[in-house]
Amino acid sequence: MKIYTRRGDAGETSLADGSRLPKDATRVAAYGDIDELNAVLGVARAHARGQRLKALLDGVQRDLFAVGAQLAAGRRAEGARKAKAAMTPDQVDRLEKAIDSYEARLPPLASFILPGGSRLGSFLHQARTVCRRAERSLVSLAREETVDPRIVAYVNRLSDLLFVLARHANRAARQSEERW
Repeated sequence: MKIYTRRGDAGETSLADGSRLPKDATRVAAYGDIDELNAVLGVARAHARGQRLKALLDGVQRDLFAVGAQLAAGRRAEGARKAKAAMTPDQVDRLEKAIDSYEARLPPLASFILPGGSRLGSFLHQARTVCRRAERSLVSLAREETVDPRIVAYVNRLSDLLFVLARHANRAARQSEERW
């Protein structure tokens, strides 16, 4: 199978259900933002040192593939019917437990902090901002058509997790948090 098809040269793309959309359609933008988030998380995971963090980020990347599959499935939501692509409440709970676990080891915030710090911390902050954009795209899509609310909840919780992980990475690297 060739990587190029030439079918997108006129500015349209195909969804898994066979329908075609403009490449700037809200649905395409939403799964594009999820794909970008997944790529940024791949960079962060490449810089992670501990197996626990790598495993957590690997799980998140797999979850994001499921989100992308649902969004790319089209209106028939074929992606949601495949067990591998289904989003469950347990996935949101897993993020909340990770947030609680990592946050318990951090000092409480007394002010806003500037994104940055260590290399890993910076990549996680970048992933957080891409995650917030993906969330905005999902909310826009949900105004036009049905979107599984568990996906929106998952992405919302993920941005919180990425913030906590960035703080944790900076603390582990002995990088101070720059207050605003």
